[in-house]
Amino acid sequence: MIQDIGPHRFDNSFKKKEPEASDFLLYYEKNELFLEKEGEELCLPRLSLIPEHAWGQGKYLFSIDDAGFYLFSEMPEPLPGLLNRCSVQSMRDMKENWMGFAGATGWQLSRWESAHRFCSRCGGPMENSLTERALVCPACGLTEYPKISPAVIVAVSDGDRLLMIRGKNSAPGRYHLVAGYVEIGETFEQTVAREVLEEVGIRVKNIRYYKSQPWAFSDTVMVGFTAELEGQDGFTLQENEIAEAKWVFHREIPENTSNASIGSELINLFRKG
Repeated sequence: MIQDIGPHRFDNSFKKKEPEASDFLLYYEKNELFLEKEGEELCLPRLSLIPEHAWGQGKYLFSIDDAGFYLFSEMPEPLPGLLNRCSVQSMRDMKENWMGFAGATGWQLSRWESAHRFCSRCGGPMENSLTERALVCPACGLTEYPKISPAVIVAVSDGDRLLMIRGKNSAPGRYHLVAGYVEIGETFEQTVAREVLEEVGIRVKNIRYYKSQPWAFSDTVMVGFTAELEGQDGFTLQENEIAEAKWVFHREIPENTSNASIGSELINLFRKG
């Protein structure tokens, strides 16, 4: 999955780090980031591309191995001509997995900071905390931490059949697993049972935890489960969200070469029996 970057080491501890030429520059505009082309591959640009006096404009976020990653709210001038605009979603399929993970994680923090420039309680401007990864209102003391929303995703099986659904906004033929956000007062297991019942109208049993993953693209921690059908296998769709649901035999599931997400991994594992 996208966060499995070994043997590289991800260090997100809150600290100060002096920028170096070999460190990385993160700059985003809406849903795009800027990448440098090295040969035939696109990669995150290094600070060496911009004047040294501009390095201090970046905010240190985290490190991978010995390289720091710095977020820039504005691109230092002159804009390096070698940079290319790319969709942040392309980070899911980068050849260097650790670089894709860094680009997506930086985007999550960039969006959080952009959405919390002003205090939601008194309207004053927010400032960076000096002691932790947080934004603080100096006027009223409100503290905002990075947005992380827990969500579940579940592979529901009935013998050698897997439940697959297509959302109303998904392209024809693009199926996925049931997923949804955890509501107030729920356990993860209760969320699994509720989401499956709401979306397709069936009940499940033997709900078992599989693993979790950070998913920067939607500010979530995805918590994966498996479950089995309990009772009737017919569907009653939540029509405002679900366009189609079906049972698919494991031998009929098409091979998916991407294992970036926990959903893809669960589907691939079921396909392999």
